[in-house]
Amino acid sequence: MDGIHDLGGRHGFGGSLETRDDGGFHEPWERRTFAMASLLTGTGCFAIDEFRHAIERLDPVAYLADGYYGRWLGASELLVREAGGRPQPGRIADGTGRRALDAPPRFAVGDRVVTKNLHPAGHCRLPGYARARRGVVEILQGGWVLPDARAHGRGEAPEHVYTVRFDGRELWGDDAEPATSVCLDVFDSYLEPA
Repeated sequence: MDGIHDLGGRHGFGGSLETRDDGGFHEPWERRTFAMASLLTGTGCFAIDEFRHAIERLDPVAYLADGYYGRWLGASELLVREAGGRPQPGRIADGTGRRALDAPPRFAVGDRVVTKNLHPAGHCRLPGYARARRGVVEILQGGWVLPDARAHGRGEAPEHVYTVRFDGRELWGDDAEPATSVCLDVFDSYLEPA
């Protein structure tokens, strides 16, 4: 999905904000929202991928105005409402997402790869700033549930995941800090040989 939620790493939106060492909660309701969302995903009512997709479906104005835990609250409300007010614990059997795969990985450590230039209508774990970019496979992560499939109720569709290192200039051009690189965990279906 290409939307307001995918600002991280995009050019022109400034650097990271400093965070306080107080657990990240500024108001008591934020702690309760964190607990509620953790309960909904931790008991298997909803997969974390469904939760992320719910955040992505929030109204863009609300997304920007409500803050971090306001988004969590909005996503929790949306999922519970879509479940008819009755989320079912245990609906998601294994929340870890790691899966054994019969097929060997397509890529090996050291292989040069390029990410696809995807613009899906729904959930996608490949950030916009890393699309159509060249990198090098650093680590084989094994098989994992494809979040894009699980977020949309299309089953698990597990794939190999690779940690891919991207040079900062590849991602942000000549404005990138010198000697900067970023490692992303990238699903097999997002990659092609370079």
